[in-house]
Order: sequence, then structure tokens, then C-alpha cells
Amino acid sequence: MKNKVLHGVFVACLMTFIISCCPKKEEPAAVVVDKEQIKKEIQAKENEFAETYNAREVKNIGYYAEDATTFRQNKPPLVGKEAIVEFLKSDVSDFSKSNKISFTTNEIYVSDDGNQVVEIGYYKVLDAANTAVNTGNYMSLFVKRDGKYVCLRDMSVSDVPNE
Repeated sequence: MKNKVLHGVFVACLMTFIISCCPKKEEPAAVVVDKEQIKKEIQAKENEFAETYNAREVKNIGYYAEDATTFRQNKPPLVGKEAIVEFLKSDVSDFSKSNKISFTTNEIYVSDDGNQVVEIGYYKVLDAANTAVNTGNYMSLFVKRDGKYVCLRDMSVSDVPNE
């Protein structure tokens, strides 16, 4: 009986020693997310998009991801960057030459690692007399790819009632 107790104490001490000698797993360094800087980056993307649209030249500005989907009012979703760009080309040709669109990033919600951002924003379209002809809200999901944010999903709604 005494041998069994000594054997048990020895095994317990040996296990404690082995466990204490095992290297401790290092916790990954916490990612510091600067929400104000991210908001500025997203607003800059919105400003570039508006400038391009207002210039009536739809080009690759790096706004949409290749696998993006955009949801428009009263239309089926547009899937893929190519389909979105084709829609924008036809949309910009119908856009009055005196109108100007602008986007304002109101809020952002950033994932803990900073790789995803949900943006809540406001848009307005002004005519040549700076009168609002359309206003509304939008929501966009951005993901970070190759170090830059690209829009993966977006949708918008107008505040102007249907006639």
C-alpha cells in the first residue's frame, strides 16, 4: 500500500514537472484598429467614386471587389464587378449632366481584426441650382484585400417617394 501511495505521488510530481516545463503558447498580438483612420479611408473611396461618376467616366477605381454584389431598388441584384460596371456605364449616361452626386460616411462598424467594415452612409444628388433632386441612405460591406478595402456588398434606398 505504501508503494502505491509513493508511486502515485511520484507520478503526480512527474506530471506536474512535465506540464510546467512545456513552453507556453504565446497569445497573438492584439490588432490595433484605428476606426477614425478607417472611416477616412472609406470616405476617400466614396469621394473618388462620386468624382468619377460626376465626371461621367466609369473606370476601374478599385471600389468594387471582383465578386461584389450590389442591390438596387426595383431591380435584380447585380453580381460581379463586370456586371456592376456595365450597369454604371448605362446609368451614368442617363444621369443629367448638371447633376452631382455625393456620399457621406455616417457610421462604420469594424471587425475586431479590421478586415471587414460595414458603412452606413447618406447620398444626395444636386441639380445645377444646388437643389436636391434625390437623397437617400446606403449600406456597404467592405473587406480588406491586398491591403486595401473593396466593396463586397452594397445597397441603397431613396428618401424620395415614388410618384
